[in-house]
Amino acid sequence: MSFSSQKNISLQRFSLNFAANIIAALWMLVGSTRAFSWVKPTFIQFAVFAVLALSSNVLFSWLAAQSGSVFNEQGLVSYLIWPTIILLGGIILARRSGNQALLFVPVILWLTADTLSALLQSMVQFFGSQGWLPDWSYSFLPILFLLLFLWQTLALIWILARRLRTPWWERIILLLGSLALLTIWQNNVADQPIFKQVPVQPMIAEAALYEQPRLLQQALNSVDPSVAGKSDWYFMGVAGFSGLDVFRSEINKVRELFDVRFGTSGRSLALINNTYSWLDEPIATKTSILRGLKKIGQQMNADEDVLFLTLSSHGDQDIVLLDNPPLEMEHLDAAWLREALDESGIRWRVIVVSACYSGSFIDELASPTTVIITASAADKMSFGCTNTAEMTYFGQAFFAESLRENTSFTAAFKDAIRRVQERESLMGFEPSEPQMVIGSLMETALPAFEKALFDQARPSVRSITNGDKGANVTKPITIDIVEGAESN
Repeated sequence: MSFSSQKNISLQRFSLNFAANIIAALWMLVGSTRAFSWVKPTFIQFAVFAVLALSSNVLFSWLAAQSGSVFNEQGLVSYLIWPTIILLGGIILARRSGNQALLFVPVILWLTADTLSALLQSMVQFFGSQGWLPDWSYSFLPILFLLLFLWQTLALIWILARRLRTPWWERIILLLGSLALLTIWQNNVADQPIFKQVPVQPMIAEAALYEQPRLLQQALNSVDPSVAGKSDWYFMGVAGFSGLDVFRSEINKVRELFDVRFGTSGRSLALINNTYSWLDEPIATKTSILRGLKKIGQQMNADEDVLFLTLSSHGDQDIVLLDNPPLEMEHLDAAWLREALDESGIRWRVIVVSACYSGSFIDELASPTTVIITASAADKMSFGCTNTAEMTYFGQAFFAESLRENTSFTAAFKDAIRRVQERESLMGFEPSEPQMVIGSLMETALPAFEKALFDQARPSVRSITNGDKGANVTKPITIDIVEGAESN
C-alpha cells in the first residue's frame, strides 16, 4: 500500500485510539510497517502524546539531576527540536503524497515511542538512585540511554524508507547518516539536560583552612601511650572519598565499635574526607596518615601492641582513592602505605581495606607480622557504595555483624563472606571474593592478641570455640565452604 492511498480511520473512543498508537509504536520499534496500519494520527492524539513525551522526559531529567539542580530552558529547547523536525517531515510527506491523513503519522509514532523510552529510563534511574542496580551497570547507563534515543528515531526512518520503497543502498546511506548526525547531536547537548546542576566551584572556608591543623594536632594528642605488660590495641580509620557519605559513616561506626566494645577509646584516630566535615574532623591525606601512623608508633609498645588499620573508599588496582575537593591529593597506593607502616615502627598489624580491587594491596602489605583482610579480590569490585547506605556490603557484614558475634578474626571473616555472598547473590552482583591473609609469625601470636581484644568486649558477645585459629593461611584465600553459602 502506498502512502497516497493510506487511510487511518479513527476509532470511536479516545482510549482505543490511545492504545492503538502504543501498539503502533511497538511495531515501529521492531522495524515493522504494520505500525502504519495501527497508528491513529488525530490532532488530539498528537497533543496528548506531545504532553506525555515532554512530561516523561522532564521526569527523567529530574530523577537524574543532583540535588540543587534548577530548570534549564536550553535543555527544554534542545528536546523540542526533534519532535519539531519530525512534524515538519510529516507535513512534507503529506504534501508530497497528497494525503493529509499522514500529517501527524511520523510525529505520533516518534512521540509515543519516546514516551515509552523516557518512562523506561526514569524507572532505571530511580532504581539506580535507590542503589538497586549493580555498581558496574552505572558506567553503561549513558550508553543505554543513547541507544534508546537512536533506536526510536532510526526505527521511524527505517519503516518510512520501507514504505516509500527506496533502494536498499539508499536506506543504508540514510540510516548511517542519521546515526552519525543523531549521535553527534546527542553528545553535544548531553550537558544541557532539562534540569541542570548549577556549577559551584569547590571552596574551602577560611575557618576550615585554619581549623584543620588544630583538628589534626588535637586528634594526635588524644592518642594515649600503652600500658606496659599488656597487649593494647590501637585503632586508625581512613575514609578516603569525600563525595559519598557512606565512607565517613563506615569509619566512624567502626571506630565507635572499637572504642565502645573493644576498649580502644583514647587509642584511636579517624581521618575523614567528606564535603561536610572540614570543621569537625581531620582530613585524610598522605601527610596526615603518615603523621597518624608515626604518633601511634611512638605511643605503642612495638612488641606487645597491635594496630587495627581500616581504609574505606573507592579503589582501583593498588590504589585507594584520597579525594577531597578543592584540594588536589595524591591517592594512597599500596607501596607507599607499606613504607609508611614500616617507617612508623608498628610491628603487629591488622589491616582491613574496604574498596574495589582491594585484594591488589595484599602483595605489598603482606609480612610475617600482618593480617590483611580485603573486601574483594584483586580483580573484583566490592559493593554498597551509595549515599543511602550507612556502610558498604563488606563493612556491614564484617564490622557491624560478624565482629559482634565472633571472638576471632578468622571466624568473623568466614561469617562475613557468607553474608556478603548471600547479599550479592540476592542482588545479582558478580561475587567480590573477599580475601584474608595471615602472616607466619602473626599466625602464632594472633590468638593471644585476639584474647586481649575480645576480652574487652561486653559480655553480650557470645563465646565460641574456633577451630581455625591455628590454620595455616600464609597466602591469599577465599573461604567459601560455609554453611548456607554457595561456592564461587
